Amino acid sequence: MRRKRNTKRVVIPDYKWNSARVTKFISMVMWDGKKSVAERVVYDALNFMAEKANIENPVALFDAALDNVAPAVEVRSRRVGGANYQVPVEVRGPRKMALAMRWLIAAARSKKGAPMAVRLADEFIAASKNEGVAIKKKVDTHK
Repeated sequence: MRRKRNTKRVVIPDYKWNSARVTKFISMVMWDGKKSVAERVVYDALNFMAEKANIENPVALFDAALDNVAPAVEVRSRRVGGANYQVPVEVRGPRKMALAMRWLIAAARSKKGAPMAVRLADEFIAASKNEGVAIKKKVDTHK
């Protein structure tokens, strides 16, 4: 008997910016099922970003930050004979975005002192300029 095919869930765009990436990012920021808290944090971060960078559409900067952080290759372990080799493999699109979001969130959480929305906004702005902790993680992965 064959296994059931894995169906891809459709992500509904968020109500404020009409972006599926923002919805996915909110879901990844969420802790303990508190989606309203995660929404407030991400929307506040986008608002801070719009104020700091002096732009109307912070989602464009958010998308640029995600694209800059997304890795092109990663290493996978291959067993050949009796030895394990680290083989560079190109990263597929959905995994690329998932890694980029995970690294941005981890970079923002690693900083202390400011509210999470401010830390996220700072990390977005740094990533859009190709600098910051998340970009360092991408560079280390490529090495």
